[in-house]
Amino acid sequence: MKRRLVLKQLTAVSFLALSGWMPQALAADTIKVGILHSLSGTMAISETSLKDVALMTIEEINANGGVLGKKLEPVVVDPASNWPLFAEKARQLLAQDKVSVVFGAWTSVSRKSVLPVFKELNGLLFYPVQYEGEELEKNVFYTGAAPNQQAIPAVEYLMSEDGGGAKRFVLLGTDYVYPRTTNKILRAFLHSKGVKDSDIDEVYTPFGHSDYQTIVANIKKFSTGGRTAVISTINGDSNVPFYKELGNAGLKATDVPVVAFSVGEEELRGVDAKPLVGHLAAWNYFQSIKNPVNTAFIDKWKAYAKARNLPNASTVVTNDPMEATYIGIHMWKQAVEQAKTTDVDKVIDAMGGQTFTAPDGFTIQMDKTNHHLHKPVYIGEINADGQFDVVWKTKGPIRAQPWSPYIAGNENKQGL
Repeated sequence: MKRRLVLKQLTAVSFLALSGWMPQALAADTIKVGILHSLSGTMAISETSLKDVALMTIEEINANGGVLGKKLEPVVVDPASNWPLFAEKARQLLAQDKVSVVFGAWTSVSRKSVLPVFKELNGLLFYPVQYEGEELEKNVFYTGAAPNQQAIPAVEYLMSEDGGGAKRFVLLGTDYVYPRTTNKILRAFLHSKGVKDSDIDEVYTPFGHSDYQTIVANIKKFSTGGRTAVISTINGDSNVPFYKELGNAGLKATDVPVVAFSVGEEELRGVDAKPLVGHLAAWNYFQSIKNPVNTAFIDKWKAYAKARNLPNASTVVTNDPMEATYIGIHMWKQAVEQAKTTDVDKVIDAMGGQTFTAPDGFTIQMDKTNHHLHKPVYIGEINADGQFDVVWKTKGPIRAQPWSPYIAGNENKQGL
């Protein structure tokens, strides 16, 4: 008799589940979130740590009660530095795994690959890396820098007396949309400052490129024509042989400074930093920034790496895209709690104006109209330990300009 009653109850529950209705007590007790980062291939050197810091942040949120009373359940996929595979994995996360949000992508070509999927399925993507701008999508929140929050200030610094007074510029990048579009903006900016095309050399290499001997030799030759600086948009593991070749060629920062937009503390873990002392990077965060929030962030990350036995856990570092990932996940949590739902459209409406006390030393705000963070800008010099000494910074966060004013036709495109 008892067995027959149990079977009837199970049958009733199964019917309710199949019909799409479940009592509250039986509803899903987790909220799935997707993590879409390359864990293999040329971009793994940069993206693996973003996956790990996302998992750390999710664990932190769960330890503090989760979101709307539910634990977050991460779903991790590896698009393997394969741009079409990014789209396939994004579709899997949204359509099959039914995640409420995705945190991921690094290169702009990977972001461009997944955009149609997020628009078609009305998914929500938080993108944590500096990029070229010229884009503003309803389904994306951009927690990395737009060009006016990184590239333009960096070049202004190089042209200043404090930055060395550069007159000639080598625009060196990986051959894809982010470096080419950023350099289009920078060339227009340099023209506005009176720099001629004959004083600009633009060079691209494929992903995974490893032989920089000829390129570095050409940079040395170009620099004989006047005070020269290199603006590097090299991405992925190609940064390691590039910086090694700078050291081999004896090209010091005092001769030709290099400012990088995609090299931070994580990438420098793989090279001897001593020959690179004085070369520059422009970001919105450095591990070396001194404030209590950053100290807690660094300590938390080091403890997590040790507890999870991450590779080289004793030498882990924090960097800008990791901080942007951390901010993005916490802001999404706040927006969900304000909206009282994970419904994408309602969360999007709640995101504008969210604030977060960030490791960069400021209370950061998500812009109310353009889906970008207001961010401070820092320029740092590489030191012998592979960290950065800040040599220039803005007084506070600046509003992003997704559509560069140096590109004709962008005058009325700043909001959604």
